[in-house]
Amino acid sequence: MRRLVLFDIDGTLLSAGGVSSQAMRDALVAAFGTAGPADEYDYSGKTDPQIVRDLMRAAGFSDAAIDGRMTAVLADYRARFDRGLRPEHVRAKPGVTAVVEALAADARVTLALLTGNIEPCAHAKLAPLGLNPRFPFGAYGSDHEDRYRLPSLAVTRALARTGTSFSGKTVVIVGDSVHDVLCGRTLGVRAVAVATGRTPRERLALESPDALLDDLSDTSRALEGILGEVNGRTLVPRGAT
Repeated sequence: MRRLVLFDIDGTLLSAGGVSSQAMRDALVAAFGTAGPADEYDYSGKTDPQIVRDLMRAAGFSDAAIDGRMTAVLADYRARFDRGLRPEHVRAKPGVTAVVEALAADARVTLALLTGNIEPCAHAKLAPLGLNPRFPFGAYGSDHEDRYRLPSLAVTRALARTGTSFSGKTVVIVGDSVHDVLCGRTLGVRAVAVATGRTPRERLALESPDALLDDLSDTSRALEGILGEVNGRTLVPRGAT
């Protein structure tokens, strides 16, 4: 059975040393005069446009005012991010390289991204780790503000690239946030939660992902969790590691 495996970036594949959040704060201050409650905000699983809207709504701005500045804010954010990011800021999460390489070598697997990052920033984060060739397409925050719209877009793009119509549990979303677990539920996808981000393992477990991993450091265990089978058999119960 072929599978479309969609990876989140921040907290799942890597961390980027807080460069994104600082660039976003600075871009918001430049455009609106405030970053709103940025210090208390939970960025996990949010798209970049959603972050702008959430923070500026909290600061008292109307949606019309936010919409009017959204394009300029994201462009400024990207420029600040590009200037601020250094290769040494980017660190792979445990086991990521081995798991991604194993999946890329599996003829049954199509790899792609499912991330709230706008596309240029997504690729900038992957570049220091040499991972961009492994993720030739994806669905991004620049495609839609609503994270929950992105899985269906990724499936559509996978069909265009591979000729395969992925559906149900043949689509796998791997991420570190509650939103990664939930965003594909209406499509019946396999959700694999990895407790390497800001969301505690116990909080992820409450959403009953199909597999819940502490990290990807055990390659065999991680692949079993992602692919959903051991020696061709269905894996253990929902929520098990």
